[in-house]
Amino acid sequence: MSTRPTPAALPGRPDIRLVVTDMDGTLLDAEGRVPQGLWPLLADLRRRGIVFSPASGRQYATLAHLFAGADDGMVYIAENGAFVVRDRIEVSSDPLDPAVSARLVKSIRQLADEGVDAGVVVCGKRAAYTERGDQAFLDEVARYYHAHCLVDDATAVDDEIIKVAIFDFGPAERTTAPALASFADTHRVVVSSEHWIDVMNHSADKGAAVRRLQEHLGIGAAQTMVFGDYLNDLGMLGAAEWSYAMANAHPDVIRRARHLAPANSDDGVIRTIRSVLDI
Repeated sequence: MSTRPTPAALPGRPDIRLVVTDMDGTLLDAEGRVPQGLWPLLADLRRRGIVFSPASGRQYATLAHLFAGADDGMVYIAENGAFVVRDRIEVSSDPLDPAVSARLVKSIRQLADEGVDAGVVVCGKRAAYTERGDQAFLDEVARYYHAHCLVDDATAVDDEIIKVAIFDFGPAERTTAPALASFADTHRVVVSSEHWIDVMNHSADKGAAVRRLQEHLGIGAAQTMVFGDYLNDLGMLGAAEWSYAMANAHPDVIRRARHLAPANSDDGVIRTIRSVLDI
């Protein structure tokens, strides 16, 4: 008998006005693709007046590329909450001090000189910028940053910086994260996956972005459904009464969420939305 979680079909359809979902490990399938069942669901949600919002560490340009042609009214929570856009209009942003960005770049340069196989990505509103140009690293960057470019000096880019991301080919939680501990006193240092770390303002995270979006839409936590799987999703779980951890989620996420959804490889987000909202 299968023991996989099943969507919670609760009595009475809740008055959901906003659905927010993480991407990797949550909405996307095991191969990192948007599940085909999402496209008709988006149309169903739109007809009901429910706003759909992908929330990701990915940049806005990447998310807009993924959902091109199907994003009317959609809200993109990009860069782990530091940049929020709806219908190509900025809803909110939380820019990073350029001096902090420069310090982070120099810190990762030093780590690389010491033998750590890591590279830095300076995330601006228009594009992402990196100094490291080997193909293996650029392939990882391209997965999350559709608009990216190679620069000689990532401390001197002409853009409004909203986040600095670090990719570590090793386990980021055990190698790069401890080296960035000094930044945690003044900024948010988030392990967003096994290999990625994001550094932002303390005021910038997915939870803060969801709350600003709720205020923008005139709704509350009781009207919000959220899905996540990793540590950078913890903040937004507290912003929704209908909070779901995926069956494949990090243990801390499962403990924090109110409900459990099937794994991303089992169309957990889509199945749960359709069941709970009776679509």
